[in-house]
Amino acid sequence: MSGILTGRRILVVEDEMLVAMSIEDTLVDAGGEVIGPAPTVGRALGLLQEETKIDAVVLDMNLQGHSGLPVADACDERSIPFLILSGYGDTALNGTHHAAPILSKPFASAVLVETLKTLFGGNRA
Repeated sequence: MSGILTGRRILVVEDEMLVAMSIEDTLVDAGGEVIGPAPTVGRALGLLQEETKIDAVVLDMNLQGHSGLPVADACDERSIPFLILSGYGDTALNGTHHAAPILSKPFASAVLVETLKTLFGGNRA
């Protein structure tokens, strides 16, 4: 997986620290630069405002009991591609954001990287 995500800055929005660390390790191993992880909706929205370049977002839809939909909406407003992590399947979306790929927890590291590669159109930075 080395180098697949080289030059890509990816915001990780995940409230479970062990899951966030695993995602971070996977993205770094693939050459990506991780922003975050952001464990709350508020922190994620703050990073979306503060950071000048975010190439994609890995978004858990349940953040400390709150919906991640505001983060998905902010990504759409900024034309930032994102993928959704969920232990609940697509029911967490409430009928919105159908274009975003959904990874059901647990997922393999290779699946995460390949899904991000697809978000980038299969092209490297």
